[in-house]
Amino acid sequence: MVELQDSRPLVSVIITCYNHGKYLAAAIESVLLQTYTKYELIIIDDGSTDDTAEVCLRYPFLRYVYQLNSGLSAARNAGIKESKGKFLVFLDADDWLLVDALKINLNYLSLYNEHAFVSGAFLEFHEPSNQYKTVQRPVLNNHYRHLLEGNYIGMHAAVMYQRWVFDILTFDPAKRYCEDYDLYLRICRQFQVVHHTHVLAVYRQHGDNMSRNYSGMIEGVIKVLMSQKEAITTKEENDSLDLGIKNWKAYYSEKLFNSLKSSLYNDDQNFKRNDMHSLKAINRTLYNKVYLASSQPFLAFVLRGLKSLIKRAITRYTKAVPAIGKVNLGHLNRTTPFSTQFGYDRGGPVDRYFIEKFLAANASNILGRVLEIGDNEYTMKYGQLRVSKSEVLHIDSSNLKATIIGDLTNVPQLADESFDCIILTQTLQLIYNYKDAIATCFRILKPGGTLLITVPGISQIASDQWADNWCWSFTSFSITKSLQEFFAHDQVKVESFGNVLLATGFLYGMGIGEMKAQELEYNDPHYQLVISAIAVK
Repeated sequence: MVELQDSRPLVSVIITCYNHGKYLAAAIESVLLQTYTKYELIIIDDGSTDDTAEVCLRYPFLRYVYQLNSGLSAARNAGIKESKGKFLVFLDADDWLLVDALKINLNYLSLYNEHAFVSGAFLEFHEPSNQYKTVQRPVLNNHYRHLLEGNYIGMHAAVMYQRWVFDILTFDPAKRYCEDYDLYLRICRQFQVVHHTHVLAVYRQHGDNMSRNYSGMIEGVIKVLMSQKEAITTKEENDSLDLGIKNWKAYYSEKLFNSLKSSLYNDDQNFKRNDMHSLKAINRTLYNKVYLASSQPFLAFVLRGLKSLIKRAITRYTKAVPAIGKVNLGHLNRTTPFSTQFGYDRGGPVDRYFIEKFLAANASNILGRVLEIGDNEYTMKYGQLRVSKSEVLHIDSSNLKATIIGDLTNVPQLADESFDCIILTQTLQLIYNYKDAIATCFRILKPGGTLLITVPGISQIASDQWADNWCWSFTSFSITKSLQEFFAHDQVKVESFGNVLLATGFLYGMGIGEMKAQELEYNDPHYQLVISAIAVK
């Protein structure tokens, strides 16, 4: 019998590591879980003194290359020389890929086969707070100008390169910071690229990230932009360059200011000289504020005390119920909302805060074979390496993420007791026969399997393609009774989130950033914005 050759293109995944051995296994495992399986994995150890080599020994199939510490650009260039793939992906040792990352980017490069690279979206994972944030920046054209104005790509692991690019251009070893941003600009200056908003990877933020050296980053990014000066040929490009410098200075001046302010309010007077120097160079106003507070600690102490007193007085005043006819509605005195996009255009939806809080609290149940509706963002965000197989159900066959096409109220192609977990967020309101959908979930769950549900209570009705399908709003009582028709009563746990302020703001279209932490945490079950439920079969 003749064995068939695998004609699929080879993808080289290159992980560079310098003393990040404690994160490396997760990065490697994320490559092993890829749905596209024709890849080679290369680890470039850039002179690590920790257990990086020992971690690599656990995975005999990968190619391990050690070099004396030479910097990130040199390590990536070494990975290029070691690799054989038609396509290349660079993954930092402290980040990880989502399961469809290689597959999705390969699909794009098969459609745009003359483009130099494809890039996508990613998740930011703030390790100290265990919080995730989706970073999606739609860019359809004028990629060079968009990159001059800011690094819309953001995360290197979300990029897949054509190999021929590195016959022409490589990473610049002279650049200690922003070397990937520099390469994007040089490539986009000469070649076409494509960008999409599918979430591909997770960028882990922790105390050891190079990007937390704000002084080094602002110096590096300005050098990268100024190196493009000679290549610019049009007024529009020059305007984009000027805007980019302005944007980066504003971004890093805020980072530097907040970092220095944090040190001050923690009574740490040992400011980093470089940070103060950098802030002075890019934003004299913020520098003066920090300088005044740091050089006059008693004055800063008094100002903080006054601020606290004023804040408490305002809080006491605003809790008083105004007399009839004396209510000051202010910006709310209107009959139309600020936004009809659920707050997506104002910093993100308020209801999503509670949805993600619920899923994070129940992340341990997201494991094995998991079904999600529409896409698998939450599956991969909260299930991570616990997920052995991620399935996506959608009614529309044009959905690129869908692995199963069908209506949740009747999907006979799904076998009984075949899923360990089902994630059903903000979906039941779009299904007229929603109890049939719950029945399907019960049928296809394995014994001991978990259904994680969120539904809207007080809400706008969507203004997009789902407007004509919006059937229901729920209460904690109605969703409890509905679930208990199928699941044992003691296996159903329901919780509601919201208060009158959040409900009002959500109806007006306000975003999550416009709400304070204490406002989000106060719960009044008479104003149910979101209802969550966990049901175990």
